Amino acid sequence: MRIDKFLWCVRYYKTRNMATQACKKGQIKLNGTAVKPSREVYATDKIELRKNQISYKLTVNDLPPNRVGAKLVDIYRTDTTPKEAFEAQELLKYSKDYYRKKGTGRPTKKDRRDIDDFYEEE
Repeated sequence: MRIDKFLWCVRYYKTRNMATQACKKGQIKLNGTAVKPSREVYATDKIELRKNQISYKLTVNDLPPNRVGAKLVDIYRTDTTPKEAFEAQELLKYSKDYYRKKGTGRPTKKDRRDIDDFYEEE
């Protein structure tokens, strides 16, 4: 089975086209090497993919006949992604909350003073 089809079947990508684009960008590695979307996947292969700033690590257990339901995904792959990757994603989410939202306009006088005070402390 092609790697783009496998990643679509086990629900890592919403469409096969998205999986294909990720392969072309080099975000997917099979056994440590970047692959094209047409690369064949076999049982016991190790897949590394980068999606949403998280590096997922998968082991292929079996090949699904077609796209499977979310409850059946664990039959076909084993997720060996370290927990630290998800914790780093949570920290990144909290760090972005401080910044102003896009489209809120120019900084107010208070925002400007806070920015100036921040730079003066350094």
